[in-house]
Amino acid sequence: GLSQYSSDPRTEWDLSAFSTREQVLEAVRNLRYKGGNTFTGLALTHVLEQNLKPEAGARLEAEKLVILLTDGKSQDDANLAAQTLKNLGIEIFAIGVKNADEAELRQVASEPLELTVYNVLDFPLLGSLVGKLTRVLCARIKERSLKETTDTPVNTGPQLSPTDLKISAVTSKSMHLAWSPPVRPPKKYRVVYYPSKGGTPKEVVLEGAESSVQLSNLTSHTEYVVSVIPVYDTAPGHGLRGVTSTLPLSSPRSLRVSELSHNSLRLSWKAAQGATHYLVLCSAAPDAAED
Repeated sequence: GLSQYSSDPRTEWDLSAFSTREQVLEAVRNLRYKGGNTFTGLALTHVLEQNLKPEAGARLEAEKLVILLTDGKSQDDANLAAQTLKNLGIEIFAIGVKNADEAELRQVASEPLELTVYNVLDFPLLGSLVGKLTRVLCARIKERSLKETTDTPVNTGPQLSPTDLKISAVTSKSMHLAWSPPVRPPKKYRVVYYPSKGGTPKEVVLEGAESSVQLSNLTSHTEYVVSVIPVYDTAPGHGLRGVTSTLPLSSPRSLRVSELSHNSLRLSWKAAQGATHYLVLCSAAPDAAED
């Protein structure tokens, strides 16, 4: 599977899209570069919510690997999103090119860093990494698969998921989420939310017995994407996803002018709910306009 990202991540193809090496190579040849900003945290959240779910071809019993390729420093919190993936047993390899921040690559990548972090000066030099990276990836998959087989049996049954996400009590800076829990409660829930036009993802972690949460300190008049992801012992389950917009801030109403004199006037208005201050701007009318 492959996704490109800037301020809005985009899935190019899912894990289940192709079944042969030739098909994948053809898709790579037809890939068009997506320019823009570098919101790596948002991209990693997109991978978890969109690319590593059963509908996209992710198999519960399969090892989950993410290879991050970036040529710049992230403009949001990549470390928090990466830690969420790693906590779920997803291994991250970080490859930097040109202006990538090596300290950030080392934060994002899984241990051991000598196997999972790579940095080259320019794109043509990526070719030199292919052989080593291929061997490391294959070895890690075999090693992890063997460890899970000998240590703990892999649960191949379907993960039960919550249903019926309801978003209510929406204000300019908050909203309430509620959902119907699955028959078998998960260990925890991850609630991830971020502005749909790009922004730093934020996250709330709840115990599995919870089935609602209040999101606060939101930005007014902004469309938010919210996801509720159940987390079981072996892997994340299929999450719920919703989109809603916070309300605009209320405005003052019924502006009135009184007590006019040659150099003063009085203004009055109906208050705007929640306002703590007002900014009053006054300027002379332009030429030819009514004073």
